[in-house]
Amino acid sequence: MNSQASIALQATGLSKHFGGLRAVCDVSLDVHGGEIHAVIGPNGAGKSTLINLLSGELLPTAGAITMGALDITRFAPDKRARAGLGRAYQKTTIFPQFSVHENVRLAAQARSRAPLKMFGGITSDESVNARTQHAIGKAGLAGRGGMIAAMLSHGEQRQLEIAMVLATDPGIILLDEPLAGMGASEARRIVDLIATLKHGRAVLIVEHDMDAVFELADRLTVMQDGRVIASGAPHQVRAHPAVRSAYLGTHGDAA
Repeated sequence: MNSQASIALQATGLSKHFGGLRAVCDVSLDVHGGEIHAVIGPNGAGKSTLINLLSGELLPTAGAITMGALDITRFAPDKRARAGLGRAYQKTTIFPQFSVHENVRLAAQARSRAPLKMFGGITSDESVNARTQHAIGKAGLAGRGGMIAAMLSHGEQRQLEIAMVLATDPGIILLDEPLAGMGASEARRIVDLIATLKHGRAVLIVEHDMDAVFELADRLTVMQDGRVIASGAPHQVRAHPAVRSAYLGTHGDAA
């Protein structure tokens, strides 16, 4: 872990209440550039609510979220995306009837500052095309650009969604349970891909596969009942008594 890495995304005193339910309570965390920061915890810990707050799907009851010096607390998801925040969802959000290339090109165009051309459309924008091809290759789908997305395996569809995020050139990537529903071989491929994503950017991941988490994470935050109970390097968190009692000690019950 690079302790000198800049803070790319910061949550301070973040809370979200749904009536009398306090789903997230006074959560603070830093996501650093060049690192993978994993958030773990049992069912009902508040992990999904937290990532929805960070991405702008939900607005907080209290607290603040910043990207560098930019306060994004009240930004809508599209404005956060334009500021450099990319998210891959637990359920893939691809266009199944489109090809791999078309899916990624649409994502690249969404981040482009250039307007659509009257003649030639988005296919004539060389920067968009270059970003599309780079993202497809980076996600391990080189040579699959012409394939219809619906025909891809579950793991390949996850790769496609990551390619679509990469095509927006984000400085921060949020990954929500990227290994959900995968077999061992597909999960291995996605873990290897995620490991490469931190180069030049920050990554926050919510994941239940503890083997993958401890392999990938430079830093861990553990939540229980909407609160942070531990945060730090993986070896520190693994040894924390509250974590062992609340989560790692009941490994089979975690979700």
